Amino acid sequence: FNNPLLSSGGLTFSGNARPIPQVRIGIPEYTVIPGTKGWLAFKGHIAYGMFTDDGWQKNFVAPGNKYTEHVLYHSKDLYVKLGNREKFPLIFEGGLEMAAQFGGNAFIGNEKIDMPNGIKDFFKVFIPSGGSSDTPMGEQTNIYGNHLGSWNFSLTWYAPQDWTVRPYYEHYFEDHSQMFGEYGWKDCLTGIEITFPENPIVSSFVYEYISTKDQTGPVYWDHTPEIPEQVSGADNYYNHSIYTGWQHWGMGIGNPLVMSPVYNDNGEIIFKSNRIQGHHFGIMGNPCADLQYRILLSVTRNWGTYDLPFYEIKKNGNALAELKYTPHRLKGWDFTASLGLDRGAMLGKSVGGMFTIRKTGWIR
Repeated sequence: FNNPLLSSGGLTFSGNARPIPQVRIGIPEYTVIPGTKGWLAFKGHIAYGMFTDDGWQKNFVAPGNKYTEHVLYHSKDLYVKLGNREKFPLIFEGGLEMAAQFGGNAFIGNEKIDMPNGIKDFFKVFIPSGGSSDTPMGEQTNIYGNHLGSWNFSLTWYAPQDWTVRPYYEHYFEDHSQMFGEYGWKDCLTGIEITFPENPIVSSFVYEYISTKDQTGPVYWDHTPEIPEQVSGADNYYNHSIYTGWQHWGMGIGNPLVMSPVYNDNGEIIFKSNRIQGHHFGIMGNPCADLQYRILLSVTRNWGTYDLPFYEIKKNGNALAELKYTPHRLKGWDFTASLGLDRGAMLGKSVGGMFTIRKTGWIR
């Protein structure tokens, strides 16, 4: 949904973590609905898979802290596109993206939680439903598994001379109340992408604002017969009471500006600061035929979590500069040099570099 080279990444999926092995069925590209004269198209997918980081979790976690094994994966999305560029230069795209963790075992101290993974449980995560009697009580009264997702919307304006201007918006949710906006849509990732196809110095520019600070407020109260009111706050993004959160091999599957568990120094697999606000910039260009550059810059403020807030707001900054050389005389070869920089109270001071040689196609 976002520019894979310039965006900070989506709120549900970003490409930040290792891929999850899965079986997927879907329509990957927009398909025009017959009878709409090219004005309405759709795409979508359904997938089931399994997380593969059991060994990493056991090695990383400190004694007594939570880890999981044999956890299953589910995702689905459905997008629609409204517009016909040949008739009018404005295109709307919108859709729903959802994912879930289910099944497997969780170990918390000396306690083992065995989550069922029968055929009926595959349907319970496809249509989010309460757990059966062999799940913990919280899974029975609420929804079985760890569910999350986002509503994603964009408008693309095709300006004269092939410029494009594309504002977009993502609303993240982890429960029914946030999914349907019962408490307002205060948290979001909103951005704008502008392309300049005839400008070799700056061919694309992206700006994004991200906020995950509200999370429906700091209070959660599950209704009881004595106090029937429901307050569905403190959503605790990317974390979960049973599973080790929306991560794979320690890296967050969602937006990477929320610091991943792999950076924790206490052997705890948890997102320690999921309440953030930040700005992200991306720019790229092709100053000459064989050369492409990319620059990314992100700055965030971090509040910790509602359960364990930071004593003071922690600021963080990240930057990446990358240069890619694709010689036209060496077909299929490219050479990339990258330099990354971190500064601030979250990741400390660090500098890293990488040089990559890649060949696509046959080597002759």
